[in-house]
This record gives sequence, structure tokens and C-alpha cells, in this order.
Amino acid sequence: MNLPTFLGGVHPPEGKALTENKVIEILKPSDSREFVYPLSQHIGAPCSPVVAKGDKVLAGQKIADTEAFVSAPIFSAVSGVVKEIAPRMTIAGSVDPCIVIESDGKYERAPSLLDELGHKPTPNEYLKLIRSAGIVGMGGACFPTHVKLSPPKGSVIKWLIVNAAECEPYLSCDNRLMIESPDEVIRGLGYALEMFPEAKGIIAVENNKPEAIRTLQEHNTNPKIEIMPHKVKYPQGAEKMLIWSVTGQEIPVVPALPADVGCILLNTRTSWHICKAIEEGLPVMERVVSVTGDAVNEPKNLQVPLGISVRELLNACGGFKEEPLKVIAGGPMMGLAMRSVDVPVVKGTSGILTLTDKLAYIAEESACIRCGKCVESCPMHLEPTLLDHAVRRRDYASFEAHMGMNCIECGCCAYSCPASRHLTQSFKNGKAAVTAERRKAAAQAKAKQEAK
Repeated sequence: MNLPTFLGGVHPPEGKALTENKVIEILKPSDSREFVYPLSQHIGAPCSPVVAKGDKVLAGQKIADTEAFVSAPIFSAVSGVVKEIAPRMTIAGSVDPCIVIESDGKYERAPSLLDELGHKPTPNEYLKLIRSAGIVGMGGACFPTHVKLSPPKGSVIKWLIVNAAECEPYLSCDNRLMIESPDEVIRGLGYALEMFPEAKGIIAVENNKPEAIRTLQEHNTNPKIEIMPHKVKYPQGAEKMLIWSVTGQEIPVVPALPADVGCILLNTRTSWHICKAIEEGLPVMERVVSVTGDAVNEPKNLQVPLGISVRELLNACGGFKEEPLKVIAGGPMMGLAMRSVDVPVVKGTSGILTLTDKLAYIAEESACIRCGKCVESCPMHLEPTLLDHAVRRRDYASFEAHMGMNCIECGCCAYSCPASRHLTQSFKNGKAAVTAERRKAAAQAKAKQEAK
């Protein structure tokens, strides 16, 4: 059977057997404890607090927001009292402003967003409600969903695609959500389609999730929605790769958007949240997290309130059976190594991966042997070895000229490299340097303009 896919990519060990058959368990601590909410949980402008120290808050109450368009409000998942607004370490390892709420363990609920609206929402009101609910891409990038659903003027949207590939090894939170809540995922996409009547809905799932595919197909009654199995290959769930697989359309350059080729992509959990916001007026207060790896005692899929400490998730899984060499937020290919587990779960936390030295061993780099495996595996059709040499020479002009800014940091090149070159990290450094140079040049140009 010829399933849709893309050129390039790799086939890392899946590791999904640890949690793919684990039913989602609800973790809701009943005793008092701190819940921490970073003010930036999305791409775009960070929020500002709308509560103050000492304020009483309810579960589902908005605690931070901004008037910026590219942003999304933040809600408390618990009832309690605002303990402080102060810098705290986040899951990415940075220390950022956070709202700290001391839970009273009661989970008293604030009025729903529909109570505030006063009537059943119409399709013309969906976008405002999605923004009000704080919905973002829940796959990790956390791009505000209302911005995605507001394409540039003149865009013709032909496809609304739910990215249910979940190609990252070890993670199974989206898989379990499709199995256990297929109707909400389908209806969420259906509501989005009401905003784009001419578009077709696609739920794209990798073929290693047969139960999810079967369940979605059995529950789908919307003639505008197709459940589309895809070939198992990493990074099938990357935006550009999935668009190519589904539509045959190619997003040409970095500044281009999916809307430029008639597409809007939504994460599985994002579609679920759209359904909950429109039908029940629920904001984003919780998410499903896969806690997995060879170092944790009992891998699980946990539904947890946002703001809860990662340590509590690990404790709910029986703690460590062996000291981990590395704990990763996300999956092994694109996840971030964590400095501490005493950090809060945020909107984009899809997984906590614990690895012993058996799996997290990093080999020493050796000289590039010009084998071309990195070129063969790169889904963006770049020349990783050439880009790596440019960054190591600090020749960022060459890095940029050879399309290094198009790198999606998927890790395929580093995974396939027999010399164990740290290619992905090299390209992250190169992109950061180019971005810094661009900002410097823009600031200098602005200063010259103001001086005239």
C-alpha cells in the first residue's frame, strides 16, 4: 500500500510501546501546593498579569493576557490564592516571570466562556472564542490558533489539516486522545471548517496508530473530513513535510506560510480544545503528557492541570527505577534537555522523556567523512555538512547563502551521521547568529534614520 510521505527523513526506534496502550489517567492533586504559570507559553508577545498577589482565583479564571494579536491568554487550572508574581525557572531552562498560585485543593470553577458570551456561539464568533480560550498549537510550537485561523487577506484556504502524525519517538499523548476522545477531535475540526466552507478537512495519522485510525474512521460522520493514514517516517509531522504529503504543495521559503499554499494545520489536542471551547466554554487549563523512557518506573499518559510541577508527574509514575542521564521535555529528536524537574508543565508540554546512559549516550565527534547520509536524510533538501563547516568557521554569510535558515532543526542529519557530528546544535547556533546580525543591522538602520 503506497501511503503518503515525503522525500528524506529517517526511521529512529519508535519507543511508543511503553505508553501507546496506556489509558489516559487523570492527575489532579487534592492537597495544597504551588502551581506556576509562565507569562509566555506561546509564540508571540508575552502576557501581563491581570491578577495581583493575594487575589483569590478560581479554576478557569484568566490570570494573564495582552492586547497583542499574536498572543494567547493564560488561565489558572486551580482555585486558590496568588502567592506571588516572580521569576521562576521554566521547562526550557530559562528564568522567566511567572504567576505562582497556591492551590486550595478545591478546584472551584469560574464561569465558563459561554456564560460570558450569553448565547450559543455562531461561526462568526468562533474565532473570538478560540482566542478567549487561550488555544495554541499544542504540539510544541504553541502558535496562537486564532492567528492561524486568520490567514492573510486574499488567501484561499483549501485544506484544514489536523496534524495527528505524532512522529516523534516515545510520545503517545495524541494517539491516546484520538482513541479515547475521537468525537471531540473530529468535531473540533468540523467547527474550524465552518469558518472555511470551501475547505476540506484532513486528519493525518501515521500508520503505526491502527487503533486511532480505525476509531476515527468509525466515529467520523462529517463528509468534509477524511482520515488519511500516512507512512511512518520521521519527521512526517513537521509542517512542511505534512503539507507536501497531503497536498503535494511545497512551501517555498522561510517567510512563507502554510496559508500561502492553501493550508492551515492544527494539532490533535488543539482540535480537541476548539471543540471544548465552542461547546462548553472551557479555556485551556490542562493537557495530556506522556511520561516515558527507560528510567521511569511506570510510563503513563497523564491528564494534568497546567502549572503542575514535572516532579509530580514523575512521582505519579513511581519515580525513577534508575538514575536518568537525561530528562527531556518532548521527544528525543526535537525535545529540550531539562536542567531541573522542579519546573511547571505548560501548554506545549507533550512529553517528559527519561533516559538512562544506555539510551542517552552521546558519542564523541569525529571528522566528517563526506558520506552524504546527512544530505540524503534532510527533509528540507539542504547540505548539512556544508552548513556545519560554515558555522564552525563563523562564516554566517555562507550559512545564510546556503539556506541554513530553512533548517527545521529536526535532527535527521545528526541522527544519520556516522561521525556523530553535532549538526543540529551547529545549525541552531548558526541561525541564532544570523538572527542576531539581522537585529543588529535593523537597529543600526533605525538609528541612522532617526538621526537624519
